[in-house]
Amino acid sequence: MSSIEELVITRRLRVPVDSQADGDGQAPATQLDAALLSVGFVCSPALLRRLAGLPGELVIDLGVRVLAAVRRLVGDHVRHNAYFVDFPANVPRTVDFWAALMRETVPTFNLLDLPGYGRYQHTFAELVAAHGEFVAMAGDRVTVLQLGGTLQDEARELYLSLAGSEIPLAAEDLAALRTLAAFCPGETPSRIPVRENQAVVNEVRLTSGLPLAVDTVTDVLRLACACSGGDVTLLTPTRLRSFRRPERRALLAALDSLKTSKHADVLRHREQWKRLGERLHPHEYPQFPRAAQLFEVARGVREVRSVEAKVEMAMTAGRTEEALGLLEQTPGALLRRLDHLLRAGGGSSVLKAAERAAPDVSGRVLLSLREHLQNRLAPASRTFTNRYGRAWTAADTRRPLDQGIVAHALAMLDAEIASRLPDPGELVVDPDVLEVALPLSGKAVAPGLGMLPRGSVSPVDGEVLRFFVHWREASQRTDYDLSALMLDDSFGRATQISWTNYRSSFATYSGDLTEAPEGASEFIDLRLGKVDKSVIIPQVNIFAGEAFDEAAEAFFGYMSRNSTQKGLPFEPRTVRAKSDLRGSGRVALPLVFLRGDDGGWRAKWLHLYLRGYPSFNQVEGNRVSTSQLVRSIVERNYLTVGYLAGLLQEKASGTGPVTRIGLDPSAGGYTPSTLHELIPA
Repeated sequence: MSSIEELVITRRLRVPVDSQADGDGQAPATQLDAALLSVGFVCSPALLRRLAGLPGELVIDLGVRVLAAVRRLVGDHVRHNAYFVDFPANVPRTVDFWAALMRETVPTFNLLDLPGYGRYQHTFAELVAAHGEFVAMAGDRVTVLQLGGTLQDEARELYLSLAGSEIPLAAEDLAALRTLAAFCPGETPSRIPVRENQAVVNEVRLTSGLPLAVDTVTDVLRLACACSGGDVTLLTPTRLRSFRRPERRALLAALDSLKTSKHADVLRHREQWKRLGERLHPHEYPQFPRAAQLFEVARGVREVRSVEAKVEMAMTAGRTEEALGLLEQTPGALLRRLDHLLRAGGGSSVLKAAERAAPDVSGRVLLSLREHLQNRLAPASRTFTNRYGRAWTAADTRRPLDQGIVAHALAMLDAEIASRLPDPGELVVDPDVLEVALPLSGKAVAPGLGMLPRGSVSPVDGEVLRFFVHWREASQRTDYDLSALMLDDSFGRATQISWTNYRSSFATYSGDLTEAPEGASEFIDLRLGKVDKSVIIPQVNIFAGEAFDEAAEAFFGYMSRNSTQKGLPFEPRTVRAKSDLRGSGRVALPLVFLRGDDGGWRAKWLHLYLRGYPSFNQVEGNRVSTSQLVRSIVERNYLTVGYLAGLLQEKASGTGPVTRIGLDPSAGGYTPSTLHELIPA
């Protein structure tokens, strides 16, 4: 399967069909539909009709690729063995299990030295034989695959959607954008608002000899890093490669086309600019004098002072009005500093400047500021997250803002955001999507099945909640541990299920695997009707070995099923969510489950990673930090789809085309994979 075809199938749940040949593919199309149903997918009627009209051998070839793609999407491409062959039945209590192992050998203090500990004691075939047949039920997940256009058309649509995203993309999406840009070299996005996306597109344009799209000097540095396989966010230094002469000319020409007033931006990444100068040899190109001056700034030969530096000096000296005047030259920076300016005593002059700046600021910045200010009305602990999902909390020691000023700012932002929204015609909104957080950044969310932005809330059905983690080590013994921390409604009275506590009255752990040369899976079952806590936090701890982004494979997900369904520990039709684990943190916190006042359960998405320890992480060691961090996310007031839907409803004329917003991709319109397209420019 081509990577492009798999991207279209897994990101858009659409099957591209290029062939125009006629034939009788009814039988293999029906067989494919049955095979897809076994992993929780079905063909739409239109897709089934199209496949039935193709030659049988084409349907078989396409079906093999489609089935492989969706199995990877749901996590069914690997064999999920369990440590205890009868899991969730007949799991011993932890102490009994350890004692039985110790009786087989001499006394030891190291569990890893006990014969039979941490390694599968049965084959996958023996596991299958020990379990009853899975009983399908109406509540099982059924995801509909739609008929797509040609591969070229589908790739083009996905490419333009990612390139035109108003929000920064996850690392996986940036990689997908690079692949799609190379596949669609002739396509020119009308607008690329995110600088990192622009760097990826420019990389392909540079290789193809096409004109570059740059308007700041930093755009050129990002492009150089992209061409060198480095970090286009510029947060980590990149070892720049040597550039061919045509590439050097193109990069220097791009720099020379920019005004010298942009040269102050060099100071933010001075060392990287020095390294780039060593690769581009600007002294060999006298036709680009402004480019040569830029590198003189990097070396300290020419002095410039950035607007940001002048603003900092003014704010430090208490000259708020002077800082405000400087910031009016950069409207985006002004709104990002609005809270600071208001706390510094700017008052009405700051609000007036913000009103003047708002029309020139991106929709994402307006929405981010709106979310920030609505949380200032009810101060709580501050939560900080970086692009890797690494997070920490701190007490909020900022001076409170005047409620009247905040209300005025919120009204101004609402009016500006609403003015940018189109008439949706007839608006149809799925109630389940109203509590989905607006994707103001996609960096922390790894693509997968059922993934929602951080802060999103979604309902949880079923009697049994089953978490799963699977990993396969790349080069060294790697031990991941699946655990669950349970808390009461005040985030206290902690208990846990983990490798140190296999069973409780409502939870069961599948057993501790300590190596994964061929892959390993761990599970936790929670019988929701018997849970005596209000907060459930699944987590994956790295006890030893490779980080999540170093392992050959690592992913987490959860299933929802009824207790009477039997079946194997992993049944793809019951998987509600699954995505890769990544990042440099040693403890993953994908989401939290919360019991409502009505007794029902809901999931709130976290996408967080704790730093943890280099080795030996376990749930008991991070109870406090986990509970504090999760509580800060749970109590934060996120800006949701419901907010934008309310503004859209006010503008809806009720005539013309129908605009749909929902969780079901088969219904069309805006869905989780395209919610970023809702963010106004």
